[in-house]
Amino acid sequence: MAAYQYRARNRAGAMVSGVIDAANLDAAATELMGQGITPIDIKPGKNKSSSASSSKSDNTTQASKPSSPRSSNKKQSFADKDAFQALNEVFTRKKIDINELIIFSRQMQSLTKAGLPLDRALYGLQASMKNQNFREVLQKVQAGLESGQNLSTALGQYPKIFSQLFLSLVDVGENTGRLDLAFEQIGRYLQLEKNTRKQVKSATRYPAFVVVTIAIALVLITYFVIPAFSETFLRLGAELPLETRILIGISDFVVNWWQFLLGGTVATVVGFKLWVNSEAGRLLWDEKKRLMPLAGPVFERIALARFARTFSMVMKAGVPIVHGMNVVAGAVGNQFIAKRIIKMRDGISRGESLYNTAVATNMFSPLVLQMISVGEESGTIDQLLEEVADFYDAEVEYDLKRLGEAIEPILIMFIAGMVLVLALGVFLPIWDLSSAANR
Repeated sequence: MAAYQYRARNRAGAMVSGVIDAANLDAAATELMGQGITPIDIKPGKNKSSSASSSKSDNTTQASKPSSPRSSNKKQSFADKDAFQALNEVFTRKKIDINELIIFSRQMQSLTKAGLPLDRALYGLQASMKNQNFREVLQKVQAGLESGQNLSTALGQYPKIFSQLFLSLVDVGENTGRLDLAFEQIGRYLQLEKNTRKQVKSATRYPAFVVVTIAIALVLITYFVIPAFSETFLRLGAELPLETRILIGISDFVVNWWQFLLGGTVATVVGFKLWVNSEAGRLLWDEKKRLMPLAGPVFERIALARFARTFSMVMKAGVPIVHGMNVVAGAVGNQFIAKRIIKMRDGISRGESLYNTAVATNMFSPLVLQMISVGEESGTIDQLLEEVADFYDAEVEYDLKRLGEAIEPILIMFIAGMVLVLALGVFLPIWDLSSAANR
């Protein structure tokens, strides 16, 4: 048996430290976890006198060692290596996406379930992390743990990476001593979120590709093709149909003022993004996009599915309902619906039932309201909310398939109309000229 010094947090979340006898590090961590203590750092006990003498002898040896004539070359090679390493880090640095968060959650679940101390778990993950940005974040989180912070506080320094739901579940896992279950729930939620995003991208990929292709074709025809026909018609001096004159007028306008059109388009896109990123703009946009034809109901159901899924998770984790509603409001991804959820929270804090506050929001279908009522009465609201989330997920999947089927004929009709206008505008004068020449 060997003595190990440890720093950990008890069930109340307070920092504790001490010495424990165990056969090895893993056995020490397992024993602490069995006592309801989450280990942060475990290391073997050290002999202070031996460590001091060894450090002194090392310093003496280093001071008496003569400098090598190759030291300058070694420094130069190290400098070159550092330069290449810095250049490689620039190219490998990228944004932390949802896939990396899913992998991180699953790895943390496995490591904490095995009883590995948090600092050692984070240190091991850093070595296997390909994203340089994420590796630096984990290094800073590990430093925060070693300075006495708990894991949720250390992760909370990066709100753009770790959401409020992520942090709340980690905080509950720390306080209950079951971080493995917390990371399991986080990984499951992120995987469902990834699947939803994948479905949305899959449904909008084809329409977006067609729209971009049409836009490029219109630009090429307007800027290059129509002017060539226009010069030919002008040389012949023939009277042009109305459709042709309209096309030539649009083409001349684009050719003469394309700089302003391009600048106006860029300014409009940038201005829209800035407006959407503002608080008032985001609230208004999230409210109005629910009313969009075809796509509006999909946006609303995605937000409601996130609401039900997140609310179920925070209820299962034991988060107080008022605090949990704040977490849910930040996770739905829609400011208008988040505002309604905050009103639900205010109603619950005044003593109203969850069912009555849900009815007042006018967001849920009668079936969902009935499930909320039954869950509240039976005390199984977390289970029934999970079923509500599954119901909305199925509705979203169906709506996305229907959206793709509805957009395809609309795009076909639009392309057919564009071809018809171009055909009438370009080929009618040619037909008139050929018929006149035959006479």
